[in-house]
Amino acid sequence: MLLGEFNHTIDEKGRLIIPARLRDDLGESFVICNGLEGCLFVYSKDEWNNFVAELETLPRMNKDARIFKRYFFGSASEGSFDRQGRVLISPTLRKAAQLEKDVVLVGVQDRVEIWDKALWEERSQVSEEELDAIAERMESIGIRI
Repeated sequence: MLLGEFNHTIDEKGRLIIPARLRDDLGESFVICNGLEGCLFVYSKDEWNNFVAELETLPRMNKDARIFKRYFFGSASEGSFDRQGRVLISPTLRKAAQLEKDVVLVGVQDRVEIWDKALWEERSQVSEEELDAIAERMESIGIRI
């Protein structure tokens, strides 16, 4: 399970060190793609295959489904680590997530999210009232805390 929050920097060549704890769960080869809310998603091969299986259930003639698939598959690429535990993030993906230098990696159970640090600081701030409302909505879909 991918857990934790880690602050790192991307070098001028677009390389990012992935912490050892996350590397172990991602495996030697993984998939990196556009994420939601302005971040990138990084999946182990097994979790990517699970995600693909879910996307395969979407109806082919549904326009939203086609756009959704295009968004993820069109940006996806296989990644691997160099000897220093770094991954090369393509210029296209860096631009999509506005990644320039300071980033935050967040383990979110089945994936790692890569955020621009300033955007993460903005988006990760949730008030107690907002969290209470979210918890209530989660309960309505069967999640109990």
